[in-house]
Amino acid sequence: MELADPIVRKMRELARAASEQAYVPYSGFKVGAAVLVEEGELFAGCNVENASYSLTICAERNALFQAVARGHRRVLAVAIYTPTAEPCPPCGACRQALIEFGPDVEVFSFGATAEQFHARLSDLLPHSFSSKELR
Repeated sequence: MELADPIVRKMRELARAASEQAYVPYSGFKVGAAVLVEEGELFAGCNVENASYSLTICAERNALFQAVARGHRRVLAVAIYTPTAEPCPPCGACRQALIEFGPDVEVFSFGATAEQFHARLSDLLPHSFSSKELR
C-alpha cells in the first residue's frame, strides 16, 4: 500500500474528520485515526481524555476497538492525523494494541502540512510482546 493509494487518502480523510470530534479538554491535542481491516472496512476513532488521566484512550485504540467490537480480527493499516506540522507516530500502547491484530500493519501518519510518515508496525515495535510469551 502506497501513500498515493486512494484507500490511504480515504483513511487520512476519515482520521482528519475523527480528530475534529476529539474530546481533549486537558491537552488540547486532537488526534484522529482510521484502521483498515482485512475485509476492507474502515473504522475511525478519536482520542478521548478523562480527568483521571489513565482512563484516556488514544484515537488508534478507539478505532481498533470499534473494529474488534464488530468482529474483525486482522488489521491491515492505520492512518493517524494530528493538526501538527510534523506527523506523529502511534504511542507505545497503541503499537502494542495494534500488533495483536497484525504485525505487518502499515502505519501512515499525517499532519496539517504535506509531510507524511509511513512505516511497518513491526519496524516501529521490534521484539514485541505477544501470545507466544504466554506459553
